[in-house]
Amino acid sequence: MFLRSRTVPAAALLCAGAFLAGCAGPEPQDRAPAAPGTTTHGDAKTGTDAPLPEPQLARAKEIPAVGPGTRAEIPAGTRQALVVRGDAADANRATAVLYERDPRRGWEPVSAPWPARNALHGWTHDHREGDLRSPVGVFGLTDAGGRLPDPGTRLPYDRGPGFKLSGTGFEGESLAGSFDHVVAVNYNRRPGTTPLDWTRPLGAGKGGGIWIHVDHGGPTQGCISLPRDRMKELLRRLDPALEPVVVMGDSAALGR
Repeated sequence: MFLRSRTVPAAALLCAGAFLAGCAGPEPQDRAPAAPGTTTHGDAKTGTDAPLPEPQLARAKEIPAVGPGTRAEIPAGTRQALVVRGDAADANRATAVLYERDPRRGWEPVSAPWPARNALHGWTHDHREGDLRSPVGVFGLTDAGGRLPDPGTRLPYDRGPGFKLSGTGFEGESLAGSFDHVVAVNYNRRPGTTPLDWTRPLGAGKGGGIWIHVDHGGPTQGCISLPRDRMKELLRRLDPALEPVVVMGDSAALGR
């Protein structure tokens, strides 16, 4: 249906133009002022202002499969952690991943997963000399060394003939070259000394000489071993300014 057109009086047009131009006077004050610090926006349905939702902050990431008990052992200032997770409590194979902590994003991996080995009989919370188990826990990484020259680490590096090893391992493999590069694990030792320092603050019965060293193709007596190239990569990445630690144990122990 069509509507007939009609002439609009000039006075009406002038009045409408004045309203659109803002001449109708101040906006009515019939709305409560917004609370301090609250941003508002127009409500499309009612024409009233509604508060904007508060922004949600992203939660910093934690190291996967590491439980609150283990996280509590990581020093507050630590920003670099090598996580060595064993397949099971009695297993001697593991996987190692190096993580670094960003102040905002949290813990992020900075290496691919590396194959690793641990002691012949697995893991223990109460390591003893000769038990053929690797100690579970969080331990500092402050000192390195080896038979071969420093591959470029920022840790103190002690090179010498004392790192020479011979003989055969548990599976008949040659042990030669295992100590070409090592990082001392600060279990029952004095930090800040060569890995060859045999001082045992907890006593000789609690074992010691736990290192991260070059893999010789079989289980260790208590140490962690990595493939030669990964061992060099670890040495180059470890940074004393980040207060590096190793977080080591079987999956169940680290998840507590």
